[in-house]
Amino acid sequence: MRTNMFNTFSFFQKDLNKNHAIELVIDQSSPKREFFLQVIFSILMASFGLIINSAAVIIGSMLIAPVLYPVIGIGMGFIMSDLKLIARSAITLGKALFVAVLAAFVIGLFWSNTFALSNTEITQRVSPSLIHFVIAIIAGLAGTYALVRPNLNVNLPAVAISVSLVPPMAVTGLGLAKFDWPTITGAFGLFLINVLGIIFASMLMFSIMNFHAKRHMADKAIKKEDLNIKKESLS
Repeated sequence: MRTNMFNTFSFFQKDLNKNHAIELVIDQSSPKREFFLQVIFSILMASFGLIINSAAVIIGSMLIAPVLYPVIGIGMGFIMSDLKLIARSAITLGKALFVAVLAAFVIGLFWSNTFALSNTEITQRVSPSLIHFVIAIIAGLAGTYALVRPNLNVNLPAVAISVSLVPPMAVTGLGLAKFDWPTITGAFGLFLINVLGIIFASMLMFSIMNFHAKRHMADKAIKKEDLNIKKESLS
């Protein structure tokens, strides 16, 4: 039993690039103009995909969504007991949610007469369940593990996590445009369930990988990004 646990632990510890993962999460979850611009593009595309009931367009919107990083950043912050990282990631995620819902709301207002909330791509995202939570956990495990392995492509799990987050945000905005309370609460509930599942999974993976000892690296990376953001605001 102990041997199996040790082998599993060693497997997760092998060939990890923790410093790179920390820098990447903090860089990509920083509240920069590029981040929110990507959020807007992805939500606009997802909203139109939902309106025309096109799964292909919705999947395309997920390819440009950057929402993976602030969610995983929250999990990383909890494992490191780093309140600054938790707050920074949560604020970025909250702003992204606000921008996303607002963008979808505007699209919904302008195209209100061209779609119904009863189409399949929308109705699939207004009934949160335990299955959705399990899917979010799996996506979170895959995303966190790939993030720390230098030989894996982080874009693929990022898309998997975007699948869980982008459409519910867009549906929330479209439901708001139609003033449909069940759609709003159902889609937003799905978003929250998926966020919690991903955070739980990332905390589990970061704990196994001993990220709690890397808090000093996170603080250093945050100071660097804060300086970059300050320079961006002055430009």
